[in-house]
Amino acid sequence: MPPIYRAKFEKSSPDITQCPTPSIPEFVFIGRSNVGKSSLINMLCNIKGLAKTSGTPGKTQLINHFLIDANWYLVDLPGYGYARTSKVNRAGFKKMIYDYLEKRENLINVFVLIDCRHDPQKIDLEFMEWLASKQIPFSIVFTKLDKLTSSRLNKSLMKYSSVLLEKWESLPPIFRSSAESKTGKEEITSYIQQLTADLGDQIKEQYHNK
Repeated sequence: MPPIYRAKFEKSSPDITQCPTPSIPEFVFIGRSNVGKSSLINMLCNIKGLAKTSGTPGKTQLINHFLIDANWYLVDLPGYGYARTSKVNRAGFKKMIYDYLEKRENLINVFVLIDCRHDPQKIDLEFMEWLASKQIPFSIVFTKLDKLTSSRLNKSLMKYSSVLLEKWESLPPIFRSSAESKTGKEEITSYIQQLTADLGDQIKEQYHNK
């Protein structure tokens, strides 16, 4: 599969009603704050400043759409679980995220980002269980591989898999990534491009038949 050739910021939206028209496939990247989401997006698109990175957790506060190769949208959603803001605003972020995930009709897949250095976190597990309960397709992307030795990484991923298999019969697609070494770039983009090829015409037809 070819790499991403062209990526541009399309718009930021405070809620689903102001998102771009749902006429092409859409892929979401989401995770706990400070999981390395912006760095991963920049790496995948090969544009250093496309998604803004920050050392301050909770920086992303809108639904950010990026148009990729004029063929699909990459969507950067606010991190869940933490933001330096009021409880009222955090509740607003949660409603915005869950409304979008449940109602966005051209959404093809949610990439749930997990920091490979940490033990399985309750908030990540609950979020993935919610996605499964709503029958929203998702994949797991383990980030920051360069921060662990290969033996520690394998132990961490095995532990995560065993926890997931306590509740699920099978695992969702799993990717390993590092923004530093560009690990996972080809695998993730190829997966997206394959899903776009398989489902893109269906999305476009559904939109134009409304």
